[in-house]
Amino acid sequence: MDADLLLLQRMRLGDTRAVETFVNKYYPKILQYCRLHTNGLQDAEDVTQDTFEAFFRTLDRYRHYGKAANYLYVIAANGCRDLHRRKQTLPLDQLPEPPDGSQGQLDLRLDLEGAFRSLPEDIRETAVLFFLQGCKQREIARILGIGLPLVKYRVKRARALLSAYLGKEEPHGTLGTRM
Repeated sequence: MDADLLLLQRMRLGDTRAVETFVNKYYPKILQYCRLHTNGLQDAEDVTQDTFEAFFRTLDRYRHYGKAANYLYVIAANGCRDLHRRKQTLPLDQLPEPPDGSQGQLDLRLDLEGAFRSLPEDIRETAVLFFLQGCKQREIARILGIGLPLVKYRVKRARALLSAYLGKEEPHGTLGTRM
């Protein structure tokens, strides 16, 4: 039995510590995902909060088929799309702050932000999940509701576009393949 299934069972029984554990486990990843698809931290926090509220509202009907994170990403993606439609602004405001705040790290973050902004929306969504969130291609297919061949194409296309945008040959292993 996996850890998520045990947490879900405990949450359904009203265990508040299980809820806290679940939120602590997934909140940072969902917030990062939302930051990459919204304009600003406030919007990202709002969508993240809405994501968890929607998840807990439907907890009694939720069927666990593997990773709860996949379902959270689907809810978050829909929330980001809804916010984007309402505001009619460009998604992907900024990448998370570098840990040490050095100038080199800041330059790299800005370069990556520009590179991801340059991607077409459908490819950007796949690229964020693959390169920044560390999702496997099969997980991305489930999250986005598309076929694995399309995910593979989008990852390959994103890799080529990002490399071209950054004006560099791709360092071996930097944008590696996860299956």
